[in-house]
Parts: sequence; C-alpha cells; structure tokens
Amino acid sequence: MFSPLSDTGLTDSAGITVSRCPKRTEWVSLPNRQTLYRWVTDTHAMRVTFLGTSGAVPTTERNPSALVVEREGDRLLFDCGEGTQRQMMRFETGFGVGHVFVTHLHGDHVLGLPGLVQTWDFNERDKPLTIHTPAGTGSRIESLVAATGQRPSYPVEVREATAGDVVLDHEDYEVRAIEVNHRTNAVGYALVEDDRKGRFDRQKAEEELGLSPGPEYSKLHDGEPVEHDGRTIQPEEVVGPARPGRTVVYTGDTRPTDSVIEAAENADLLIHDGSFGDDHHERAQKTAHSTAREAATVARDAGAKRLALTHLSTRYTGRGWQLEDQAKEVFDDRVFMAEDGMRVEIPYPDADREFSIEMVS
Repeated sequence: MFSPLSDTGLTDSAGITVSRCPKRTEWVSLPNRQTLYRWVTDTHAMRVTFLGTSGAVPTTERNPSALVVEREGDRLLFDCGEGTQRQMMRFETGFGVGHVFVTHLHGDHVLGLPGLVQTWDFNERDKPLTIHTPAGTGSRIESLVAATGQRPSYPVEVREATAGDVVLDHEDYEVRAIEVNHRTNAVGYALVEDDRKGRFDRQKAEEELGLSPGPEYSKLHDGEPVEHDGRTIQPEEVVGPARPGRTVVYTGDTRPTDSVIEAAENADLLIHDGSFGDDHHERAQKTAHSTAREAATVARDAGAKRLALTHLSTRYTGRGWQLEDQAKEVFDDRVFMAEDGMRVEIPYPDADREFSIEMVS
C-alpha cells in the first residue's frame, strides 16, 4: 500500500520488510530532482525508527534525540534534535508528520525544529502542524519556530502538555503526556491504542447458526444483535473478547520514576533514557538521567515486553554494548541499545509474528 504525503508535495511512504510482505521499491522522479523510495507496507504495522540516539552531544555515529513512530499511515515525530530532517531522509521515514511531541527544551531535543519547519515551507506544505511541548514552554517553541524571522506559510499550532493530559485523541489511539523527573519542565509520552474488536467466528456463524456472509456479520461484529430464523443472535455468540492494542512509551530524559512504571505497565516497547553505565551512577543522579541498569529495573517493574535504551552518553562511544549488558542482568534479552537507523516493528500482542528489528542503511 502506498501512502501519499500530500502535505509535503512529495510522494513517499515508509516501511520495513516482513516475512509475509516482501519489500518492493519504486523510483519516483520529483520536480525538485530528489529521488525517493516508495515502499510496500503492512497496513497494520506500528514501526519506530530511531533518528537520533546520542546524549547531549552528537557523535559521528549518533545524532541528538529524535524518533518517528509510524502507525498505519500516521507519522508522529518525538523530539527533534539537530539534523533530524536529514536523518528522516537518510532512513526514509517520509516527511508526512502532522504532530511533533517535544519532551523538553534542552537543545539536543529541539534544535532541529527550525530547519525542519522551514523545509516543509519550501516544499509548499499547506496542512497544519501541531507541536506539543511541556507546560510553560510554549512561547519558547514559538520563538524557535520563528528563529529566522519568518513565520511558516502553513498553520503551526503550539500546545502545552501537562502530565496526565491526552494530547492527541485519535479515532483508534491516543497519545498521553506522562510525568518524568528531569532538571527542567519535561514530560514523556505514551502512545496507547484502543482495544480492537474480538475475532469473528465465521465457522460457528455459518455452520451452527445458519448465517450467510452479509450485513448481519458486520452488525454482530459491531456489537449489535440480529434476528435470524425467529431467534435473536447476540454478538457474544460469534464474537470473541476484545483484543488489546499496542503501547509505546517514550520517556525523553529522566531519572527512574514510579510515574513511568505506571505508564509503561505491560507496554509493548518502553524507550527509556539509558545515558550512563554503573560507573557513572552519581553523574546520572546529578544530571537527572538514568543508568542502563535503572532503566531496566523500570521496565521489569512495569512488566514491559521490550526495552530500548537511548540517549547514550559520549563517554560510551563504541561501547554501548557494555550498558546493554548491564541492563540485561536485570531485564534479560528483552533489552537492546538503540542506534540511529534502527527500525523496530511492533506486532499486535496476539499476532502470529514476532517483534523485529532491522537496520536501515
């Protein structure tokens, strides 16, 4: 399935290879001579692409903080460190983002915003953009967006977020602001899908109840009883219990805190600050960050299914595996150190395929 990005003037979509959906690419020649991939995607996919996984200072291998979550065609950008737009091009996430979620206003999380906003303007974007930012920081984000002295030609709305707020209420999911513990006004975010309808037992409907495929199936699946052969058939006779959706939690920078444990309860993926190793535990406390071991403890206590460590301090350049090993002592092989260009596919809890990771070259 191709996803048009009409708000950028480009045609592009993002995806990863899955076993039952072989990758196919098609070259597209654009008026501005850019050449982009279009990818075949799974319509039920949820993917996280890490664009920047370094701490406060970038390295040759890691950009400052940013990641894109793609959910069934929607693209959500969380944080926007310096160079984010180039990473979006490099790792083929597409530019069709309608919402940006800022965890806090330290430079390594927001300095990519002015350039990205300007690029959208150059590409004649007309659809609105909403930037979510912690309470008390809205005016600073507005100033950052207008840093060049020129406002974008498309609508930009800045909304302040307080922990506990539902900052994006979508038909099938919501994004909630969660409380974190950092040195400034900061929030994390939890993307929580609604429960899905239960499975429809077509065999029972046809063989035991004598129903033929048609409108009655839809009514029953939507929770409405139907009349058939002089009796009332209730939905629960052919529809199983509701099936859980997926949850992804992104903390931004934080000390370990109970509020994250609560928000990440049974989460499919917790993306947690893992800046330091055990050898710099005091530094983590002083700067309001977490060690990898502390992040793993949060994931364990929350009952999360997977943990991604991010915001790696430059002290560990080339040695991120050491922090991963420390976290695994608490959270076994369900933890990994995120890297720029890492793309994670998160299946539904009841799906017949597994959580998968690939690197985008």
